[in-house]
Amino acid sequence: MNKGKNTRILILLFVGVLMGALDISIVGPAIPSIEKTIQMAQRDLSWIFSIYVLFNLVGISLMAKLSDYFGRRWIYMLSIVLFGLGSLVVVLSHDITILLTGRAIQGFGSSGIFPVAAAVIGDVFPVEKRGRALGLIGAVFGIAFILGPFIAGFMLMYFNWNALFIINLPIALLLILFSYFLLPSKRIENPAGFDWPGIIMMGIILTCFTLAINLIKANSFLEGVSSWPVLPLLVAVVILTPLFLMLERSQTAPVLNAHLFNIRQVRLVGFIAVGVGLFQSAMVFLPKHAVLIFGAEPSKASFMLLPVVIATALGSPISGRLVDKIGSRIIIFCGLVISTIGLFILGFVVKNLVFFYIGEGMLGLGLAMRASLNYIILNEVSPRERASTQGILIIFISIGQLTGAALIGSITSPIAQGTSGFGSIFMIMSILSLVLVFCSVFLKTRKMELKKMSGSAQNN
Repeated sequence: MNKGKNTRILILLFVGVLMGALDISIVGPAIPSIEKTIQMAQRDLSWIFSIYVLFNLVGISLMAKLSDYFGRRWIYMLSIVLFGLGSLVVVLSHDITILLTGRAIQGFGSSGIFPVAAAVIGDVFPVEKRGRALGLIGAVFGIAFILGPFIAGFMLMYFNWNALFIINLPIALLLILFSYFLLPSKRIENPAGFDWPGIIMMGIILTCFTLAINLIKANSFLEGVSSWPVLPLLVAVVILTPLFLMLERSQTAPVLNAHLFNIRQVRLVGFIAVGVGLFQSAMVFLPKHAVLIFGAEPSKASFMLLPVVIATALGSPISGRLVDKIGSRIIIFCGLVISTIGLFILGFVVKNLVFFYIGEGMLGLGLAMRASLNYIILNEVSPRERASTQGILIIFISIGQLTGAALIGSITSPIAQGTSGFGSIFMIMSILSLVLVFCSVFLKTRKMELKKMSGSAQNN
């Protein structure tokens, strides 16, 4: 493809991912307005977020595999259609049931947006430019967290909360139109059968895990894990996961190619991805940390996250360009080192505002290396598995996010002031990050990556 068309494709993918990411960051500021118009119990508020995450996780493997099977264009368009439909349901909702239904449809639709976007980059961009393209897509999440609160705050001054979701509709229509003309539609020649048993079992496992994590009571993690119905759900996950892996090894076209985990590079990326998810969950609690330590107003505490989101937004495209030049291992290694230092500062220096900003900025800059994980996976799999394996990577990160949020909530809530609880969490995470630094040393060197990419290009 020519350079101009690749640029238009990148813009299209960028806007699609941004739309999905914004619908997470704008919901928080809208909750007080939602409560005024829709009667709901306090415990239901978290489900506005959780049901989106749940259906996103359940849909990732299906939508990604469909993309590998039927082609990127149609599944990306289907994902946008579902996301727009979910937005319309949310706009028209007048009770909690309809609202959560709309959020579920949105989550299912968004499950195909990012993995398909990453797969398209692998399909149409040359090897030497994949890193910078993935870096720009990765920057979307930082940009969304910057723009989300400002967009929500401005619109809520003049409109009802429903208007936050109305704007998705014209954007979705434009994305569908341009996707039809720009995205590749080539299908895999002679595709194998579809792994419905694997997709269903993976969906059950992810549903059980997400429900279990969200049902754990925040005041006692250990008691919550052993309580009803959390324990049966976790037992189901433990029993079904090895059965699922055995099933996938026997499938001709598995939704999860279990044999990929025989590759050390893939195992390391999966482990690091869970850690990245854990660290990202810590970022969610930084405003509460700021309220407890510095006495900041809750309404202003979110703006104290600007260093971390700006660092992520700027660091992602820079790290993407660097990975094309020096390889993924050094970028991931440096990113984890920077994250380790940032987490240590947040855990050790508790009442110094300057160091607080430095610590969260370093954490955001370190996590900007996330695109390098996508880069590695693209290079390790065949074109027909690009979207499905990108979906698996997102699942690993989401598992880390869900687990981290549950652990942090349970550890900090019983503590009267919360300060020492957050300090301990950040210190524990800095130690885990140091372990990941050690693991990153065993990733492939740039020379080995180039050799792998050269061999893949010749085979294709």
